[in-house]
Amino acid sequence: MTIFVISDTHFHHKNILDYATRPFKSVEEMDEILVENWNKVVKPTDKVYHLGDVYFQRATHSERPIVARLNGKKRLVLGNHDDPKDPVLQKHFQKIGIWRLFKDVGIILTHIPIVESSFRIGVLNVHGHTHEKGSPPGPYKSACAEMINYTPKAIEEFNTQG
Repeated sequence: MTIFVISDTHFHHKNILDYATRPFKSVEEMDEILVENWNKVVKPTDKVYHLGDVYFQRATHSERPIVARLNGKKRLVLGNHDDPKDPVLQKHFQKIGIWRLFKDVGIILTHIPIVESSFRIGVLNVHGHTHEKGSPPGPYKSACAEMINYTPKAIEEFNTQG
């Protein structure tokens, strides 16, 4: 089992194509490429931490929400566009919280980069929210879809250079 991380997929969010200058012709193309990339690397037995902003509008408009198509045991670190009471998120994410600490690999997962003084020295803050702007200086790495080629990334890879 591998633990993966991704943030800010913004499924169904048409305006994200302009806001974050994503290279897709349509929101439908973006959604399909994100699902394809996710399922290429994530097996059904893997865990995936989504660091927020799963989709911009409720996914209940379709019979099969897009998150149901994503492999893995999904966990959500809430983002500013996520509603913790959303029944689709509650159904398809095993756990929903506001952060997650992995002491063994020295990583704290959050949606928005947190103030460095609020976590231990030697811990890396893997975050979302900043899109193509990347991370602030210091012990931060972005897991925004734009920064990781629109593909979930194994948690250990965040502790390496690049």
